[in-house]
Amino acid sequence: QSYTEIPSNILDYDPWYLRPEKATDADWCKARLDEARVHGKGIVAKFAGCDDRDAAALMRGQAIAIRREQLPAAEEGEYYWVDLVGLRVETLAGVELGHVDHLMATGANDVLVVKGERQRLIPFVTGPIVKDVDLDAGVIRVDWEADYLE
Repeated sequence: QSYTEIPSNILDYDPWYLRPEKATDADWCKARLDEARVHGKGIVAKFAGCDDRDAAALMRGQAIAIRREQLPAAEEGEYYWVDLVGLRVETLAGVELGHVDHLMATGANDVLVVKGERQRLIPFVTGPIVKDVDLDAGVIRVDWEADYLE
């Protein structure tokens, strides 16, 4: 499954870095694409030097990544999800709500999944809700009450 905004965009990047799902970060290996296509919710790919059916079967289900430098720079006010994960989230009053655990795409807008004393789902809507993202300070400031929906 591709997590690029448009699933087929993952095909624009080469090389890919592959890793079995339960492996460590040290286990990424570079793979050059010969050809690839989106198939349903997955991707079918042929890699350079992988011409054997048994070798190809070993690559099935692996995680796919690319290097940061392969991505275009984010425009002003736009962020890659990876840059938001781990940031502290606080209200305008300075109350810490937790840290961004991950994000979800809902169709209407992305949602921050914030884990602290409890989990909170906060729409990533700049302006009305997300007031400031300070990557250097590692904080997202939101117009959100700490006791909202309690």
